[in-house]
Amino acid sequence: MSRIGRMPIAIPAGVTFNVSPENVVTVKGPMGTLEKAMHKNITISVEDGQVIVTRPNDDKENRALHGLVRALVNNMVVGVSEGYKKTLELVGVGYRAQLQGKKLVMNLGFSHPVEFDAIDGIEFEIVSPTKLIVKGIDKELVGDVSADIRAWRKPEPYKGKGIKFEGEVIRRKVGKTGK
Repeated sequence: MSRIGRMPIAIPAGVTFNVSPENVVTVKGPMGTLEKAMHKNITISVEDGQVIVTRPNDDKENRALHGLVRALVNNMVVGVSEGYKKTLELVGVGYRAQLQGKKLVMNLGFSHPVEFDAIDGIEFEIVSPTKLIVKGIDKELVGDVSADIRAWRKPEPYKGKGIKFEGEVIRRKVGKTGK
């Protein structure tokens, strides 16, 4: 049996959890509301303030879905109660970020500034001109937006210039050698 799938999910105080007959999970909490349709083969139930995820049999597909659905439900519960954030660092001369309203404007060495509009459910926070935080309640959306921002200027291996996640280690290469 799935080790992840059989672990119950504790519902924190202030969070309401609801499952419709069509297997649509709705989680409401202090940070907001998330709703997601789960696979029909997996059964989701609430018992004694905990969410239990079960599968009908040991078919390969159901075994794979068991842990996946449990992880998705857990991410929803954590998202509406605590939220998620990813920190990005801009490394390079003249690389900086700033907020203009809800729009993120970054100077990344191009001839023009790069503008990134905020998506519903995502907030940007500028800690310093070279450090920004992407916040939200949906783990998938926070990761997506962070990856989209990073894609504008991935870290290069020679000088390490670019946008990187906090704590990410960039593998450095040795440059040319003179004779």
